[in-house]
Amino acid sequence: MKRRHFLKHLGLAASLPWLARGALAASDAPQKPTAAAHKILSCNIRVDLPEDGKAGNGWADRKALCAEVMRAQKADLICLQECQDVHLQDLKRRLPEFDSFALANPEAVFHPANAILFSRARYELISAGGFWLSEAPHVAGSKSWDSGRSRFANWVHLNERNSGKQFRVWNTHLDHIGHEAREKGASLIVQACAAFPKDFAQLLTGDMNAGVTHPAIKNFKAGGWLDTYTAVNGPEDPGFTFHGFKGAQSAGKTTTGEVRTKIDWIFCRGAVKPLAAAIVRDGRNDRYPSDHYFVSAEVKLL
Repeated sequence: MKRRHFLKHLGLAASLPWLARGALAASDAPQKPTAAAHKILSCNIRVDLPEDGKAGNGWADRKALCAEVMRAQKADLICLQECQDVHLQDLKRRLPEFDSFALANPEAVFHPANAILFSRARYELISAGGFWLSEAPHVAGSKSWDSGRSRFANWVHLNERNSGKQFRVWNTHLDHIGHEAREKGASLIVQACAAFPKDFAQLLTGDMNAGVTHPAIKNFKAGGWLDTYTAVNGPEDPGFTFHGFKGAQSAGKTTTGEVRTKIDWIFCRGAVKPLAAAIVRDGRNDRYPSDHYFVSAEVKLL
């Protein structure tokens, strides 16, 4: 698809009916003091599967811990992957100071897969939307190349209430099977973000199912995206972020013997300065909020 046609259709997805239902309820919960830093989390929270429940890792067993870990991070922005309606509704009740936006594939069951939560006190929502990672990005539920399932990216355009600074947050989950789908999906996201001036502040989070050497990650970097973790901590790989509910006991290798690496990312672009970045390895009694570690970053809008 030619760039002008792709950009023309980007706005269409924002009006589709498959959106996260309703804003979060108001709350008297204490807010993080307004400061220069904006803290963001990227959290693959794992779909709710019967086999996980049998092992004590079902959502019913994890939801309180998941919200507790998120709240302890005192984040302003929380980007979720593998989110289902049950996850979003539970997290709304436990984190009522956040509003949310999400797209979902047009399926019988509503799954707001890439929900973005943002502090109601700190930010005003200007607009929101998204597109599908396919050769027909404006067609909901579409997939292309070797993708195992339909994938998409969604975004929120926010205004910081105190400073009046505007920025955009993107959230995605690249395919878990198709290498070509990951590479080309990343290229579509790069193309969409390039519609903004180079100095416009943007953040990109996601489970990319790709380590630093994968073409998808190379595409992001070539498109002007900076990895916040590397910018703060240097180029040494921090180790795996997918651990299969095993935490530090994970072998850190795939079934074929490949060394696992960081596949969950927070990138920035434009007038953004990374201040801190970390892998969140919090758990309790050898239980974890997900089969992925969450990742965090603190950034300053310039």
